[in-house]
Amino acid sequence: MEKKINLIVKDKDKNLRVDVFINKKEKEVSRTRIKNLILSKKLKLNYKTIEDPSKKVSKGDIIQLTIPEPKKASLKPFNYKLDIFFEDEDLIILNKPAGIVMHPGAGNFDNTIVNALINYDKNSLSNIGDELRPGIVHRIDKNTSGLVVIAKNNQAHENLSIQFANHSITRIYQLLIWGKVRPSKGKIETLITRSSKNRQLMEVSRTKGKKAITNYKTIEIFENKKIPTLSLIECKLDTGRTHQIRVHMNYLGNSIVGDDKYKKKFKKIKNVDPFLEKSLISLNRQFLHAKCIGFIHPKKNKEMIFDSNLPQELEIILKMLRNTSK
Repeated sequence: MEKKINLIVKDKDKNLRVDVFINKKEKEVSRTRIKNLILSKKLKLNYKTIEDPSKKVSKGDIIQLTIPEPKKASLKPFNYKLDIFFEDEDLIILNKPAGIVMHPGAGNFDNTIVNALINYDKNSLSNIGDELRPGIVHRIDKNTSGLVVIAKNNQAHENLSIQFANHSITRIYQLLIWGKVRPSKGKIETLITRSSKNRQLMEVSRTKGKKAITNYKTIEIFENKKIPTLSLIECKLDTGRTHQIRVHMNYLGNSIVGDDKYKKKFKKIKNVDPFLEKSLISLNRQFLHAKCIGFIHPKKNKEMIFDSNLPQELEIILKMLRNTSK
């Protein structure tokens, strides 16, 4: 059913952005959703439609926001075995393998996690986001593996979206990088924006973009005459920008093993172990795994933390590195 929100701006709220003002008054609707509704011409300010979420409000302004009935997605089911880590009536924790994208998009509308979820249970997915993304609260890249949370109803979706927007979700990744980072642990804080050279890539910028914060620490360094220098790193995210870890590691000069988009050239090592070299070169994904996710359950209001193991193809590389390091 369509819902209408009617608000009048009081003196204490003047000069706020209109999306911030509505979010302040209607806490159960996430700011991202409010912003998308404004961009979709669902907001009237003093009876005139506006499409600018950053428009400042003045005392006495009349705000009318229409929240339409969610659309039904017309997506094909995809017969794909999902690795379900946990499930209850509000959410699913999914352990996504590398090689599959989260939701339909240009060039691939049928073979995605969303299509597999529709095949699994099409009636138990939130539908307040984009109609091509039922249930999807956040994403990880196609060639990244690991834990993602899926919302099974709209209340859970809104609640989890707000936790993501407030950066209160725990997200820990493990990755293998070329070389070693100095200092061995620290915080990377930059702006990330779309690359001016390639619109499919992101880059660090000094002047524009969204704030991105990655906390990292070195877990293990692999280094001897038979192997190139590699480091196993753990990253804890304070923000979740597109390609954040990949961009930040590249920014430090240590790209992720197997990353075909953000990569640097490395010197070949003469006596490198041939099996190890083949494993590193033939890895058809990036060595990046969303190991841990934690949040407050949207209904039970208790903290939940989930931890997953590295997939076998990544564990094998670590085993080889440890054996070669002996």
